[in-house]
Amino acid sequence: MLFQQKFIISENQKGLLYKDKKFFKVLDAGKYRFWSVDNNYELKLVESIVLNREITNEDLLSVVESHTSEFAQHVTLWETSAEEIGLIYEQNVLKDIKLSSQHGAFWKNVREIRIDKINISSDFNISQRMAALMLDAENATLRQSASKTIYAVTVPEDHIGFLEIDGKVSKTLDTGSYAWWKFSRTLNVKLFDMRLQNMEVNGQEILTKDKVSLRINLSATWKIANANLVRQSLTDHNDYLYREMQLALRTVVSTQTLDQLLADKNLLNSQVKALVSTKAQEYGISVKTVGARDIVLPGEMKSILAQVVEAEKMAEANLIKRREETQATRSLHNTAKVMENNPILLRLKELESLEKITGHINTLNVYGGLDGVMNDMIKL
Repeated sequence: MLFQQKFIISENQKGLLYKDKKFFKVLDAGKYRFWSVDNNYELKLVESIVLNREITNEDLLSVVESHTSEFAQHVTLWETSAEEIGLIYEQNVLKDIKLSSQHGAFWKNVREIRIDKINISSDFNISQRMAALMLDAENATLRQSASKTIYAVTVPEDHIGFLEIDGKVSKTLDTGSYAWWKFSRTLNVKLFDMRLQNMEVNGQEILTKDKVSLRINLSATWKIANANLVRQSLTDHNDYLYREMQLALRTVVSTQTLDQLLADKNLLNSQVKALVSTKAQEYGISVKTVGARDIVLPGEMKSILAQVVEAEKMAEANLIKRREETQATRSLHNTAKVMENNPILLRLKELESLEKITGHINTLNVYGGLDGVMNDMIKL
């Protein structure tokens, strides 16, 4: 007995017609009637405009790939090898990036779909402009795909970069922006700052040769002289230099007494610099300056040192005072010897003394006239 089966397919849909549980043909939008025995036709509807018209259902994709001739006028198939990526264009506008070793299909409609394949086995560089267009695209799908598939880096001014591919250095990078496809390989860029840099080594508790505990703060300026040597020799050049500064400072302080350190701080600086520079230079680092900013004494040592300084200053003051007294006495003695042999000079000195005395007297009574003033008031 024959039965008539009716099917309706809406716009933006495709119909997959099965007969006796086997795929039969693809139907576009419209109304269809089929005569059948025991209703042996079955229709499955799929949306043909969704997610950029890409077929993401694995079961449906399997049917498409198993019946390529029946789907030829309805879908665009694509596939990338292990050394290829695919750039998906819609109306010549880049829409998505497909990874290597993948396959898929798009429904065809008014807009043209194109897949450009790029072999990245040897040349996997991307131009700066192309990388920026993909990484900053307004299309969220393209932007997300680009972030997963592109490795981009910018080498700032006064820096040097080293591109590592699977752990091995491939090339040296100067200032600029770079991008690469990162399929089937591990990419990494190590950056080195070539400018003059500062390092602080603070709060170092160290014993001097005479067992005095000091806390010293040290500053140093340095720069990378050979970035390639630093990369090859050191895992962390900042940590290495900091540790060498610590060790050199402890070595120098432990061989000097407190008095030696306080007497000449520049000697401490030059000795620390000499020790650190010799070792750092072997690994491509140039130490420019080293300086102890602070030498902090413990509380009790500060009091003792203050007493010592006070005693020294008092001794210096007493010495100066005695020296001045001796000089004054010697001057007075010399004056006396001169006046002893010169009566006129002695008389002038007497009159000078009289002038000083009268300057402090309000009333002066004089007896005997001028002779009394000249002869009787002053007698040595």
